[in-house]
Amino acid sequence: MADAEFSADVAGSRLRIWDDSVPLARIVTGLRFAEGPLWHPVDHHLTFSDIPGNRIYRLREGGSASSLVAPSNHANGNAYDDEGRLVTCEHATSRVVRRDGDGATVLAACWEGRELNSPNDVIVARDGAIFFTDPPFGRQTRGFGGRRPIPQPVNGVYRIDPDGTLLRMADDFDMPNGLCLSPDQRTIFIADTARRHIGSFAIAADGSCHGGKVWAEVPSEGLAAPDGLKCDSAGNLLCSGKGGVHVFDPRGAHVECIPVPELVANFTHGGADLKTLFIAASTSIYRARLTVPGLPAF
Repeated sequence: MADAEFSADVAGSRLRIWDDSVPLARIVTGLRFAEGPLWHPVDHHLTFSDIPGNRIYRLREGGSASSLVAPSNHANGNAYDDEGRLVTCEHATSRVVRRDGDGATVLAACWEGRELNSPNDVIVARDGAIFFTDPPFGRQTRGFGGRRPIPQPVNGVYRIDPDGTLLRMADDFDMPNGLCLSPDQRTIFIADTARRHIGSFAIAADGSCHGGKVWAEVPSEGLAAPDGLKCDSAGNLLCSGKGGVHVFDPRGAHVECIPVPELVANFTHGGADLKTLFIAASTSIYRARLTVPGLPAF
């Protein structure tokens, strides 16, 4: 695991979120495909998945990455619940699980009598509801779960209520991927990788989702397409895409791109002031400095 630096200019854009006076730094490398980065706001450590590496890693401040879960069932997305327990999407088992100590509790595995496709990314709302996307990526590629039949006829977005009830809240996405909540948690944003855009839904007081519209188109090229999503404390939305991490203002206008030299999958806000962006990009984890803090995981 080695350090490196990378810097680049974004021609014609006025940078508003990225503090480009601090060079982008590579803090971990040698991974096979990094995903699911997650910052613990109390213990100040970074957790992330290496999907084909079949491990979940933990990186502590000033230290090196060490294995936390191995094998991880080709884990992808991670989130913390309101008690700080790790909630993970497993490609190989097609489950969403919660880890507490050495054990794992299955939170979702089937819908209408059939296995889920391959839960991909996950978030936890302040009321304890869990949202996750379910594209078939973990059933299509060796090393990401294994080639298997796809059981669900649609690639859905699901909600697990605090009482454990599983609901399919959307079924009209092509390849739903990353997702996040607005700061007031009244809107959920969902990346559709295949359609190259971000959709949004209004969340009602009872937790149900309504409406559904294309919120923004994301600059994309080949595999560099909308994947990871995060809102910051000012309501700006960050999304992976062509060339790095793209920033949209609260109205959906494109503001800038934080350039990254590898294909970006996902990222998370961290550091003591939540102004550090930890970026999972293919074989590496990068660190960028921001001017606007993110939102704590819990």
